[in-house]
Amino acid sequence: MKYKLSLIAFAALTSVAAQAADWSDTALTYRHGSKFAEPYGNTDISKNIVGLTHVSGYKYGTNFFNVDMLMSNSKDPATATSSEGAREVYVVYRNTVDLEKATGKSFKTSGVRGLGVTAGFDFNTKTDAGYNSKKEMFVVGPTLMLDVPGFLNVSLLALFESNSPFNGYSSTSTPRYNYDTHPMISLSWGIPFSVASVPLSFEGFANLITAKGKNEFGGDTAAETNIDMQVMYDMSSAVNASKNTFKVGLEYQYWKNKFGNPTTATTNSSTGQAGPGAFAKTPMIRAEYHF
Repeated sequence: MKYKLSLIAFAALTSVAAQAADWSDTALTYRHGSKFAEPYGNTDISKNIVGLTHVSGYKYGTNFFNVDMLMSNSKDPATATSSEGAREVYVVYRNTVDLEKATGKSFKTSGVRGLGVTAGFDFNTKTDAGYNSKKEMFVVGPTLMLDVPGFLNVSLLALFESNSPFNGYSSTSTPRYNYDTHPMISLSWGIPFSVASVPLSFEGFANLITAKGKNEFGGDTAAETNIDMQVMYDMSSAVNASKNTFKVGLEYQYWKNKFGNPTTATTNSSTGQAGPGAFAKTPMIRAEYHF
């Protein structure tokens, strides 16, 4: 119940902040890769990902919202007997309150632009043969805003995560299970640069997450590393559009022990080995339309 209340509260905050936005950037995105992987499942899965991203600034800070629709091929099946691929929706929301804007006190120092407090949530729903994830996660913690071209934010967040999966092979549902509260170091960045006058940007995020105790089946979880980064080319001038309207580029995701599932058995337990599907190294093509 507390997670559902958190989702409702932050949805309300998003609506209020959007109405009072000082600036905003909304984008439709498309990604494709053929080297995705799923714990306890296959590697070399092809996925098409369509996303909507919204970033805005308001009087006291910034909002970030992203929703992705992930569409797998048959290597990640929708059901145990289906040749259709799985479908997943994954939503992320973060609100960062800039403490200088909120208090009037400057936190600038050498190499540091400011200090903030970040809160938000993740949730997903997936229809697949094995796990059918229904993740709910609330996050909160301090954020350090570094002084670089563009932005580079480093957050230390406490994660309050639960899930209520359904096993399609055995038709077994699991009541919502709360993992141990655990920390995450989260970096996000967008740094413009150019090569021979070609407008480029280096963008992405990196999440370093500790183990979260036992999973809902009694197995050990593992520390998780998820790095997703891209180099984007602003091709807007080539089609007579405003700067940063159309972008294309290459993206790469390194995801070890995906969702806390150990690729190999942990040192104190022989259970929980998720196999090579828990370690994805995925190159992608990416395109964005900003409006």
